Amino acid sequence: MPPLSDAGLKTSLPATDSAMSYADDIVGAAIFDLNGLPKEYYTTADSSNMSWVQTIFQALGLRSLLMSSLQLEGFRHATIYGTEYCAVVVKQRAYYTALLLKQRDDAIPDAMIQWVQTFQLSELRANPRFKVA
Repeated sequence: MPPLSDAGLKTSLPATDSAMSYADDIVGAAIFDLNGLPKEYYTTADSSNMSWVQTIFQALGLRSLLMSSLQLEGFRHATIYGTEYCAVVVKQRAYYTALLLKQRDDAIPDAMIQWVQTFQLSELRANPRFKVA
């Protein structure tokens, strides 16, 4: 199973140019309810393979188990690295958002994690690059 990480966030917001660059890195998205069950999937021409969603589902299940067993609180995000892509999972108010990103040579910047935390579903629905899978 790919490594799972959890880290805090910084308070600075990315510049608009950075936000546009972040959006260009997204090749897929999945929305999970707060129980960790997948609800919506989005693909792009760059990647129509949805097998990564299973890994996210398993990671959310593991997170739930660890949080309850160890009585931990404060999940902010998880980053899961694969060979070609990495996924960032963030907890939002009513759901989890998982974004599949082009693999980066460096660590995902805190500003990008913060951008993902404020990411709105309407951005996926309105963007012609994404189609519902």
